[in-house]
Amino acid sequence: MKDIFQVIDTIQLSEKATLLAELNNEYVFKVNRHANKLEIRQAIEKLFGKKVERVRTANYQGKKKRERRADFGRTAHWKKAFVKLAEGESIDIV
Repeated sequence: MKDIFQVIDTIQLSEKATLLAELNNEYVFKVNRHANKLEIRQAIEKLFGKKVERVRTANYQGKKKRERRADFGRTAHWKKAFVKLAEGESIDIV
């Protein structure tokens, strides 16, 4: 297994992520693009000490960017993980 700090980059704080946390006990993390669901599950359980019920992932393409030139650059591709915790578990995000 990879180091947990190589798997999990940041927690996503947005309106949708907050709503998912309140209603479904589901938290959103930005993770390493090459991490699989098993590695994400193990990293969350080890880092926070909580029981993970389910992990869903979504890959996002980087956006095209152009700055005063005709050619395009690109922001980095990234991956988002939706982690549902077991009943009664929660993560304090403060």
